[in-house]
Amino acid sequence: RNMSSAGPEGRKKMRECEGLIDSLVYYIQGAIADHEPNDKATENCVCILHNLSYQLEIELPESYAQSIYMQRRNISNNDKTPGCFGTRSRKVKEKQQDTPLPEEKSSPKGVESLWHSTLIRIYLSLIAKSTRNYTQEASLGALQNLTAGTGPMPLAVARTVVQKANGLPGIRAMLHVGHPAVRKTAVSLLRNLSRNTSLQNDIAREVLPDLVSILPECVPGSDVACETTASICYTLFNLTQSSSHNARLLLSAHGLPKVIAISMNDSNMFSKASRAASVLLYSLWSHTDLHSAYKK
Repeated sequence: RNMSSAGPEGRKKMRECEGLIDSLVYYIQGAIADHEPNDKATENCVCILHNLSYQLEIELPESYAQSIYMQRRNISNNDKTPGCFGTRSRKVKEKQQDTPLPEEKSSPKGVESLWHSTLIRIYLSLIAKSTRNYTQEASLGALQNLTAGTGPMPLAVARTVVQKANGLPGIRAMLHVGHPAVRKTAVSLLRNLSRNTSLQNDIAREVLPDLVSILPECVPGSDVACETTASICYTLFNLTQSSSHNARLLLSAHGLPKVIAISMNDSNMFSKASRAASVLLYSLWSHTDLHSAYKK
């Protein structure tokens, strides 16, 4: 666990170590099957996988990177690629969001397991079943790592979490736990997911009221809470920027007074949250059909 946080070279060596990732996944699967998601060894295994998933797409071996971008190029060259993923849309954004997981295999080995839907479901299962804060945080953090960025892999993993594995209820529950770091990581994961335009309405319907409910009445006094508040505001920004309906959801959840109060903070120390709230307010005002409701 310590070695997996030693930097890019350490991560590379551990990903290349034959049988290591497979063994970690095997152990966690056994713990879940035996209804023992709270033991220390499971926590250690998940924390290692969390660290090994950091900057994964950037640090992938050349062969995997080539396969990802070959898929992307093939989609660009042929809009009607046959196969189980269906006809491709001609719109660039929709093309990206319909990109399959790179080299998704029925029996992944080694580094292939790190982005595979099997491990995504394992993380979501641990989020739902474990009561250990470090295990919860590491599972959320691994998914956060895998959904960072705008490449084919993050977009596909986001789609798996939200639509294929029904992961939002478990993530939503993590917004209400008492541990600040778990809440912060859950919000950061939702922020990543909310960048995917095809998932925004699903996310808004499932978690927007919960995000509003955990917004503080003013800028909080700790760094972690301040970062969490800023992430909530940017997530709400993503969800409402192109949707008047989602903006109305925020309004009906009584979010506007909170956002206004956070935006009016003058302290430089907590300007990150205030700036995020101001960006959100500016975006909300762009929905001209809601001006009269805002004024009321």
